[in-house]
Amino acid sequence: MKYPNVHVVGHPLVQHKLTLMRRKETPTAEFRRLLREISVLLAYEVTRDLPLTTEHIETPIAPMEAPVLAGKKLCVVSILRAGHGILEGFLDLIPSARVGHIGLYRDPNTLVPVEYYMKVPQDIGERLTVAVDPMLATGQSAAAACQRLKDSGAATIRLVCLLAAPEGMEHFIAQHPDVEVYTAAIDEKLNEHAYIVPGLGDAGDRLFGTK
Repeated sequence: MKYPNVHVVGHPLVQHKLTLMRRKETPTAEFRRLLREISVLLAYEVTRDLPLTTEHIETPIAPMEAPVLAGKKLCVVSILRAGHGILEGFLDLIPSARVGHIGLYRDPNTLVPVEYYMKVPQDIGERLTVAVDPMLATGQSAAAACQRLKDSGAATIRLVCLLAAPEGMEHFIAQHPDVEVYTAAIDEKLNEHAYIVPGLGDAGDRLFGTK
């Protein structure tokens, strides 16, 4: 199935690093480093159409009208806790970006997301908002997070994830057909525990070494 507004980033470096992350023997430190590196590449893709203006500068040789970003810098919203792994890569590339946080956990019985924290810039409606979370599994947490961002005034939202399951992608798109999604891969399916198959396990546990 083809998904509208979904961009699968097939860059060879993204795919190679993703394979290294998938390996079960990859240690925490390397997993963390690889996620940060991939996130820089994903940030490059999601920002390739940012508007530009020009300003007058002088190089060591001559004056010129040079391109610079127009308007306010974007806001990156980390969906806690694993979203921090992608957030760091974005800030490496765009250190002046504003940062927001949404804390969600998945109820183990109902699989419904439960919010426990949210803090975003007051002027979020004037910024491109990029929500980041490594795994789009059932899609419920990402959909809930994006709805909260809309409720807070965000007008233009993009979602960045490392991996997605078809079930999660379909759920998210049904809830937010206006949100563009950037991912490194769409895997086969979800298993009975709502883990992505073949996936890479629990991104948060592998990122923080909690299992």
